[in-house]
Amino acid sequence: MVQVVKVRCEYLKNPLGIDVLHPRISWQIEAEERGIQQQAYQLQVSLEPEFGHILWDSGRNASSQSVHVVLDQIELQARTRYFYRVKVWAIGQHLEGSDWSETAYFETGLMDYSQWTAEWISAPSDFAVTEEEAERCPLLRTFVTVEKTVKSARIYATALGMYELQWNGKRIGDHYFTPGWTSYGKRLQYQVYDVTDQLGVGTHAIGALLGNGWYKGELGWKQEKETYGSRAALLFQLHIRYEDGTEDVVVSGNDWQAAGSAILMSEMYHGERYDARLELNWHSEQSADSNVWQPVETITHSKSIITQQVNEPVRPAETLKPIAVIQTPEGDTVLDFGQNMVGWVKFEVEGAAGHVVELQHAEVLDQAGNFYMDNIRKAKQLIQYMLKGDGTETFEPHFTFQGFRYVKLTGFKAPIKLEAFSGIVLHSDMERTGFFECSDAKVNQLHHNIVWGQKGNFVDVPTDCPQRDERLGWTGDAQMFIRTSSYVMNVAPFFTKWLLDLKADQTPEGGIPFYIPNLKPEFSEGWGDTSHSSAAWGDAAVICPWTLYEAYGDTRLLEAQYESMNLWIQYIYNQGSEPYLWNTGFHFGDWLGLDSKPNSYIGATDKDFVATAYYAYSVSLVAKAAKALGKQEDLERLAVWHERIITAFQHEFLTPAGRLSVPTQTAQVLALRFGLVSGAAKEKAEEKLVQLLKEENDHLTTGFVGTPYLNPVLSEAGHNELAYRLLLQEDYPSWLYQITKGATTIWEHWDGIKEDGSFWSADMNSFNHYAYGAIGEWLYSYVAGIQPDEEQPGFKHVKISPQPGSGLTWAEAKLTTMYGTVVSSWRCEEAGRMEIRVTVPGNARATVKLPGAKAVVDVLENGISLLQAAGIIAIHDEAEGLKVELGSGDYHFAYPL
Repeated sequence: MVQVVKVRCEYLKNPLGIDVLHPRISWQIEAEERGIQQQAYQLQVSLEPEFGHILWDSGRNASSQSVHVVLDQIELQARTRYFYRVKVWAIGQHLEGSDWSETAYFETGLMDYSQWTAEWISAPSDFAVTEEEAERCPLLRTFVTVEKTVKSARIYATALGMYELQWNGKRIGDHYFTPGWTSYGKRLQYQVYDVTDQLGVGTHAIGALLGNGWYKGELGWKQEKETYGSRAALLFQLHIRYEDGTEDVVVSGNDWQAAGSAILMSEMYHGERYDARLELNWHSEQSADSNVWQPVETITHSKSIITQQVNEPVRPAETLKPIAVIQTPEGDTVLDFGQNMVGWVKFEVEGAAGHVVELQHAEVLDQAGNFYMDNIRKAKQLIQYMLKGDGTETFEPHFTFQGFRYVKLTGFKAPIKLEAFSGIVLHSDMERTGFFECSDAKVNQLHHNIVWGQKGNFVDVPTDCPQRDERLGWTGDAQMFIRTSSYVMNVAPFFTKWLLDLKADQTPEGGIPFYIPNLKPEFSEGWGDTSHSSAAWGDAAVICPWTLYEAYGDTRLLEAQYESMNLWIQYIYNQGSEPYLWNTGFHFGDWLGLDSKPNSYIGATDKDFVATAYYAYSVSLVAKAAKALGKQEDLERLAVWHERIITAFQHEFLTPAGRLSVPTQTAQVLALRFGLVSGAAKEKAEEKLVQLLKEENDHLTTGFVGTPYLNPVLSEAGHNELAYRLLLQEDYPSWLYQITKGATTIWEHWDGIKEDGSFWSADMNSFNHYAYGAIGEWLYSYVAGIQPDEEQPGFKHVKISPQPGSGLTWAEAKLTTMYGTVVSSWRCEEAGRMEIRVTVPGNARATVKLPGAKAVVDVLENGISLLQAAGIIAIHDEAEGLKVELGSGDYHFAYPL
């Protein structure tokens, strides 16, 4: 029986606030039968969940497309819910039609900024009368009276700063850190809330807490404030539809009131200070504290920059309980949560009114076992709570987050009860798609650390680290990790939003800031010739869209970013007198390479070499994008451009003997990965890389630029065993060295904690820094062997080529793609027998290479001859082994090695 499952609109399940004129629908097909391929689909759209009146019907459309099907035949209306369903006809051994899928829906938002009739409102300018009150978060409120039965009610809201909506004293929704961090001068997202169930007949109190957030709070290590603006403000619209067909709109305006909340200070880096004695009975107009309320001020600010939220919101994802209470040698009481996490601590406490308790957050303990804050730099990560003295009190912060494993407690009564504390893990609510496991427990812990590094650093933007006074959307880190991240989670909406900000912050000449969203220009001063556009960092403008296209088949995103991609390579072309070399400007080079000079963060690989290599790579990817988008003239122009860069690169960096003139591991890796050498020069680069690794006793010296590509290059060059040795090394420098030191996330430095327990440094030593987690790509795409096909992107055609190696006896990866779950697992038994298990989702196909299989007659599939197995499309006997083309289904291959 064929079934249509997991129906989605713009990647999301039943989204509210879709402002796309022509949204896209995707679905997956499940069936027990092998070789299922969709032949046709029917898609219906209705304004009613029962489909009594069909708004649009595709009819039986002869097409195999089941991903990103565009609804281009409907003129969508604002603030309208559309129900849709899908059925398909698929062929396996016979043609079969499915039942209708479960009914799904999407709901449009305001669609156009002109629909905002509300006014921006802020606390009055004389709201703060003392220095302490200057940091106090305001609470805004209004009242609405409902006299008729409500059919539906929606809130549309955004803010300058952060906001938290409340309804009759209870929080609305589970979105945190709204409206998110965007390029606030150009893009500001809004959110939609369904409050139909809360809106009964009677009077209701609507409240909104405002926080500084990224908008006006402290950002970066220079302690800059008010980066984007100086006043927090709210924009709010409540649209009510009644059963009798009438409507009301409640908007933010000068009839709202403002008062100081109990939040005395809230900063992203520094934490929150809260005085529970100042809590207001704000949802009652007749409360004793009614005299503290003042009229709000309306302010002027653009509404034309407001846009829909395209990414998943930040939500509480899970809860961790502390595993121990530690008394440090210095006498501190410290909770150990057992995992370096990002979020905050929710806690219960009892005591007298005015008593203060504090929670300070850190990642590690020092060599002596004491609470360690030096690597957090100027960020305080401190929660202060003043009790109201009313029995058991529960608190969790509002507009801040911390990166931590350890929490120092001050003011709590002994004995400490672990059950009174909970670690609330917060991150963008991305669907988990990738799972990897193998026979080595330390490698499994490495994968765990990669996942938790992604959780902690994907908090609305892809930050470099989540704990110190930085937490910026560094472009280099993002592009280095994006392919791994796309295996671990569905990051398409997350990066779609971030790339819109990258495009918005791109300079008119095409330059790319070091981090997105960008800060004030003066914040980046002092880097060198420019305050933007470093090679391997700015190349995120090209690498990220292309990677998303390969992973999700998202042509619309590629089209949206295509102009930005071209602007970037044009910027490089125009940067100096050598249009096909990149030898000007500031570059981070092979950041944190271990072959750097003393007191330098930049590795030994020549920066012009790195820059030109990435220049060639980006031009090659823009050429691929042009081909994917059918831009033939661009493709021809870019192909010539790319060849000229390669020629210039070889003239500059290749000796007459055919060797690269830069003798570093990273140099060989980049030249090989980006296809800059061929023939004898390629062979020499491969030999040189192996030699350089051997000189380091099979250890790496690569930094941020070289490390992501090191193991893939070795496996592609036929040195898979060497790649495995690098993976499985346990002494410094290696991935597993961190595991031996108790790491639960990826470190910024290979030796963040040295052998003797001392630290690499105090000023730049994050223990949650995902760049080196890019090894995850190799685990999925080489160890397990799951790779996309750029000719049929989104895993419509799956390439499965596992590469077993010494040190592991089995490995398995599962990846949920747009078409369904792909599985690749292998097990090498002691008797010299290999087992390969593969799952190919419906409406997809796969090409599977069977490692070590030499003869068709030796291979059994589910116990029968490979030649007789169902679902096999073709078998190719090649020099490196058998290659089998498969339709969808579950397969089990077994054969002698």
